Amino acid sequence: QPQADSAKAVVSTQSTGVAATAMNATSSRAHTVVTIQFDQIKKNEVGEETKRTSIINLVDLAGSERAGSTGATGDRLKEGANINKSLSALGNVISALADASTGKKKVLVPYRDSVLTKLLQNALGGNSKTIMIAALSPADINYDETLSTLRYADRAKQIKNKAVVNENPMDKLIRELKEENDKLKKALGGEIPVPAAGGGGGGGMSPEEAAAMRKQMEEEIRAQMEANMAAMADMQNTDVDRTAIAQQQFNEEQMRLLEKEKEKDNTPHITNLNEDEALSGVIHHMIQEGENVVGRKDKDSDPAICLSGLSIQRSHAIFCREGDSVVLKPGVVGAKTKVNGQSLSGDRTLMHKDRILFGSNHMYVYYDAVNKETAEGTPDHVNWEFAQKEIAQAKGFQTGADGQLSKEQQLAQEQVLELLPMVSESNAISEELNKHKSFEVILISGAANPSEGSKGTRVMVKMKNLLNGNTWLWERGKFMNRRYLMQDMYQRHLDGDETLKDMPDDEDAFWDPPSEVLIGTSSAFLQALGYGIDMDDPILVTDYKGEDQGQMFVNISPCEESGKCMGEEYFVEDSSELLGKPYHYKITIRSCEIRDSRFNVGSFIKYKLDGDEEYTITPTVSKTLSPEFNHSRVIKIDKVTQETLDFFENSCITFQLYGCQEDRESDAKLVKLTTKELRQREANTGNTKANALTRQLTKNNVDEAAALKAEILLLKRRNDNLTKKEKRIQGIVTEWGKKTPEEQQFEPFFRAVSAAAFNTGTMLRSAATVITQVIKAQKMLGSLSSSENGGATPMVSKAAGSKACVIM
Repeated sequence: QPQADSAKAVVSTQSTGVAATAMNATSSRAHTVVTIQFDQIKKNEVGEETKRTSIINLVDLAGSERAGSTGATGDRLKEGANINKSLSALGNVISALADASTGKKKVLVPYRDSVLTKLLQNALGGNSKTIMIAALSPADINYDETLSTLRYADRAKQIKNKAVVNENPMDKLIRELKEENDKLKKALGGEIPVPAAGGGGGGGMSPEEAAAMRKQMEEEIRAQMEANMAAMADMQNTDVDRTAIAQQQFNEEQMRLLEKEKEKDNTPHITNLNEDEALSGVIHHMIQEGENVVGRKDKDSDPAICLSGLSIQRSHAIFCREGDSVVLKPGVVGAKTKVNGQSLSGDRTLMHKDRILFGSNHMYVYYDAVNKETAEGTPDHVNWEFAQKEIAQAKGFQTGADGQLSKEQQLAQEQVLELLPMVSESNAISEELNKHKSFEVILISGAANPSEGSKGTRVMVKMKNLLNGNTWLWERGKFMNRRYLMQDMYQRHLDGDETLKDMPDDEDAFWDPPSEVLIGTSSAFLQALGYGIDMDDPILVTDYKGEDQGQMFVNISPCEESGKCMGEEYFVEDSSELLGKPYHYKITIRSCEIRDSRFNVGSFIKYKLDGDEEYTITPTVSKTLSPEFNHSRVIKIDKVTQETLDFFENSCITFQLYGCQEDRESDAKLVKLTTKELRQREANTGNTKANALTRQLTKNNVDEAAALKAEILLLKRRNDNLTKKEKRIQGIVTEWGKKTPEEQQFEPFFRAVSAAAFNTGTMLRSAATVITQVIKAQKMLGSLSSSENGGATPMVSKAAGSKACVIM
């Protein structure tokens, strides 16, 4: 038996799902539940076998994950999302049980929200004793996860369960009836106490009265015993009756399902979509002739299709069916309904397999019983992923098939599709609780990514205060942790918890202290450094949407080791001339112009070069939208290599402009508006900008426009240099032409033209070239003169009117 148990333990270990991620080579990809059942079978006093059962659940919960840290993609990413979702459901169950333990009334424990909580229903809130061991990380990068785990453990400690001996309720009742019959039999076999006959003062009973009472009591005891025996016999027959009733109910259910299938084939209907494929297609709503109202049921309304949850109105939408045609129209102004990813603003005739989203999370597919024509681009099989991609495209995100995307693009797409419904839910909760906050999924390119060590595109969530404009950028992990707290707050709101109104800020899931935020980025390309040209043009500052947020005045120029600039005359015709030589360049950040007035509080710039471990950060300049940073830094390169030249040719320096924020007084007009009205107002004002913008799932790490601008600058400087050479040669030729034939000497003229033609701007090299040419010319003239005059003092040849002069 011990060997068999050991073999079962090995099989259980091998069945545990593990896979390698960037953080753990054997990361758990699912929760593991091992259930051990103990049965105690013994005979009772009459020889019948009775059984007592005890169940032990050993649970290994997989930890919550951040895709940015684990680097998960594809199946690994989906597994992580499912793990986080089930942990969220478990957290909601623990919170509800903790509330029930503190005496709160009308607490609905959501055991059915996940398979995990359903399996652990008895262990969590039933007749059980539960021990939880929480694992914490001491690393500061896991601060959010550690805090979330501590909240988990604190809520779990508040659950109070009272464990009693497990016993079959039917067996318990039969046992109690038998015990009662035994007592009655003993009463019949012995003397039944009655008041004494006779006695003084006429207070006693006569012998005849005592005998009559004894007879009456015996009859009552026998009647009670017969009733108990009948009850026990009835209980023994209960199992047979239950089986018959269950079989009858099963048959009726099968008949009802067959009738439902026949109705679906002949009637237009909508069918649900769910992230879990097994839960898709299990809810069907038939669309009958006439109007079919979709909405929330309450005492004043009874819609044909009842929905509940966030953003669902009492009369949310209306299906109008006339014959084979079905038209969907809004029920009330402002009701959130989308068809094929587009908001429903008026009447729309539905086509086969159209996707319909009611509120924040009720996704359905419309099936036409007669006309099977579908809209363009509709696949044969419509699933949750396709519907979410459609919504993402409508919001401006470009999506593609898995085979058409790189690993980085695929990761970004999966995270966007995962976060979009969560962000929609968070916005709906914000509207319900009137928190004056708005949430949005955004993409930060690698160059503009504020997180250190991240090179690829990062999916983040932007929270905005609709009253004063302050914004925060949350990483995916932080947003998901906050979302769990938002769901808890919404559940407390439904339960009528009045403490939400006076909740401290540090317990509010919608609150964050004001902090610096990334205004935008500027990219300065280094291509010109390879040719000794300085870059001194204002650079545009753009945000994650590509919108203009200001401009930055930066100078990057070659310099001496002391930091002194080389000047405009310094120029290298071929960058390979720098190989093997020391090189220095200077980065100067002079000032900046910021468009948004709310960043008047303060601003600073930070940047990092390849090889830098930390960011270089300028001092914070406050109380101005035109900060003067006057920051400079000299970069020293001991020896230029080909890698250095490649870095100059293909790389850039990304300057990140940050703005400080503070809690400001809100506009009195805005305070009077609800969160829903503020979000609608913001959407209306932002449509004109958003229509021209297409956000790609992955952006290039460099700005193509800036790269082209740098190249144009380089070509312009080259052209200017050639123009200067041309003018210099023209000046030399003009001066030569003005001279008399006696003054026109070929050798000086040739030296001057050669120096002007081959000068690269490097003054030392030019001087050395001229001197070398002079020495060679003197030696040549000396040898010619010696040969012609027989060693006499050489005569200077005028060379007037020579053919070479005319050509030059």
